[in-house]
Amino acid sequence: MSAARFAVTSDVLSLDALTKSVMTHHAGPVGAVTSFLGLVRAENLGRVVSYLDYEAYEPLAVKGFSRIADEISELWPGASIGVHHRVGRVDIGQASIAIVATSAHRADAFAACRYAIERVKQIAPIWKHEHFDGGDVWIEGATAEPDDEGARLEARKRACT
Repeated sequence: MSAARFAVTSDVLSLDALTKSVMTHHAGPVGAVTSFLGLVRAENLGRVVSYLDYEAYEPLAVKGFSRIADEISELWPGASIGVHHRVGRVDIGQASIAIVATSAHRADAFAACRYAIERVKQIAPIWKHEHFDGGDVWIEGATAEPDDEGARLEARKRACT
């Protein structure tokens, strides 16, 4: 059985499994596959990070990933994406998010992949709890309403620069 294109999971992320899922879903010719892995870094804002804990409202997060895929289809017809996000403890160097984009052309695949991460940050109900030497803090989370056209335009601007 192949992996779902959109998932929130406590499992270690597999870029290969996600790529296969997106390739299986993609209709039309594929001339480009791009990917993005968001890794837990050892330092943030001058603090030594120990690990991250992610929480998500899974049904709404998966719905958000699907919405992002629909937006990408409108902006870059023929492009397809898949998004997997980890929840629970994620250690330094491990991937917290994997995104794969396919398209007939590389420019669309790159733009779709970048747009996807920008929109995930804007609309997915996923929260990051950073643990560091001396304490912990909740950071990030959805920053925009899914229907906020200004947020969509900002994500597209970032994707295309």
